[in-house]
Amino acid sequence: MGKKAVILASGGLDSTTVLAMAKAEGYACYSLSFDYGQRHRAELVAAERCARGMGVVEHKQVVLDLRSIGGSALTDSSIAVPEDAPDGIPVTYVPARNTIFLSIALGWAEVLDAEAIFIGVNAVDYSGYPDCRPEFIDAFARLARLATKAGVEGRPIEIKTPLLHLSKAEIIQRGSALGVDYAQSVSCYQADADGRACGRCDSCRLRRKGFLDAQVADPTRYQSL
Repeated sequence: MGKKAVILASGGLDSTTVLAMAKAEGYACYSLSFDYGQRHRAELVAAERCARGMGVVEHKQVVLDLRSIGGSALTDSSIAVPEDAPDGIPVTYVPARNTIFLSIALGWAEVLDAEAIFIGVNAVDYSGYPDCRPEFIDAFARLARLATKAGVEGRPIEIKTPLLHLSKAEIIQRGSALGVDYAQSVSCYQADADGRACGRCDSCRLRRKGFLDAQVADPTRYQSL
């Protein structure tokens, strides 16, 4: 089947673009999403819809319950999702989320004998999460080389972050050129059961500005604006 990659798939704009990029690089793609106790399931539905629509070899959903530790507006219903621009690291940050997700992706990549893991982290137009920074990715890549059979045997699994230094507008332009249907994706922190975005949370603001700056029509379905 040629080279393989595990793609972390949230159902959002970034991860859907990353999947298209991995396919364009010739990888056989295995998408991985997480039911971790987030506020809504619309993103999980979107992740599977986008993955299957883009022809992945397999889509896997892993169940975790990060509600048991809480600490985030996305996993604790008693913490409101902010609708004002954040000051510092926002309460939508989920403690250790990318570390956990990448660790499970690393395990699946070993099982599949995959060469790479793709993750849609971004350090330009993002919410300030510490686990989206280049320093974190570099540190995890070192861990992956040390902690896996593949790494010890000289076949380290690469952690690929093609969006890391792109603006949201650039991401949308790249994805549009690859034929990504962004109407199928859901980025909102508090989407309704039909996947319609609130248009007010930080994720919605970044997404809307990205389409505006990219001069690409925004296909997002909103609850109201």
